[in-house]
Amino acid sequence: MNSLPKTIMMIGVVLIILGFLMQFMKLGRLPGDVVIKKGNTTFYFPIVTSILLSVVLSFIFYVLGRFR
Repeated sequence: MNSLPKTIMMIGVVLIILGFLMQFMKLGRLPGDVVIKKGNTTFYFPIVTSILLSVVLSFIFYVLGRFR
């Protein structure tokens, strides 16, 4: 039960850092994201944003796993 408070505190610190960084980053409209506009319809697929988010989350979970 000792590691649960430490884990919750680490998750809180990571969320605070991510929230702070997201204020200054234009996440969601990166070069390489697919936007198709035809007539009255727009299709948006954030492929580069998804890859970047996956890399960041993988790194965070790797770091959290090292503390266990």
